[in-house]
Amino acid sequence: MEYLKIKDTEVPSLGLGTYRLTGETCVQAVGRALSMGYRHLDTAQMYGNEAEVGRGIGDSGVDREEIFLTTKVWPSDFAHDSVIRKTRESLRKLRTEYVDLLLMHWPGDGVPLGETLGAMRELQEDGSVSHIGVSNFSPSLVEEASEHAEIFCNQVQYHPYRSQNALLEQAQEMDYLLTAYTPLSRGGVGRDKTLREMGEAHDKTATQAALRWLLQQDKVCAIPKATGEEHLRENLDVFDFELSDEEMDRVFSLGR
Repeated sequence: MEYLKIKDTEVPSLGLGTYRLTGETCVQAVGRALSMGYRHLDTAQMYGNEAEVGRGIGDSGVDREEIFLTTKVWPSDFAHDSVIRKTRESLRKLRTEYVDLLLMHWPGDGVPLGETLGAMRELQEDGSVSHIGVSNFSPSLVEEASEHAEIFCNQVQYHPYRSQNALLEQAQEMDYLLTAYTPLSRGGVGRDKTLREMGEAHDKTATQAALRWLLQQDKVCAIPKATGEEHLRENLDVFDFELSDEEMDRVFSLGR
């Protein structure tokens, strides 16, 4: 596993996304991923699976301190008291005293940014949350959020067909983590001729080439979703090769 350094904190550059994973499937996927060496897990209050993620962590026997754990607050809970209440609920479900990262799941309207981020800062001050961030925010909204809290992360949809150049630049300037969700474009990368050729040149799959492209970018981590052992292993097996500058550019051009 490779780690990224963001504001003096080490973050595993590859994580497991758990959107739409439920029940025993979710518990097993989390346990399986941790046993293989994953150390970064992503969930959200809206996913309705925090308890299952918590059980998977508990069953794995991996120390909580070794895991970078993220959850998110849904916009309907952006009022101060709801942020506090819902996050405490999350901690109970996840069976942990803290999350490493708490995100605003989407930009909201109706509740001032300062109120939501202020509540998140209180949780940070009492040790329930290590870092604060946002998700699906534009560069200008990240700027605005950073007036109210130190923004550690912006989690956005990012894959070879979706350019995020403005956010990439901002992440480097502001030293925040750009977390790529849906990094495989819902499986679309597997059918891509360019990515397939590139993967083959390195004895890898198109999926692995797409993930490698993301992980080689400064300040970027990726959280592909997977449940079965084969896909979990495929996603994790991306640390023993590198794309050339020319290959990186070819993938960038897919998003233009």
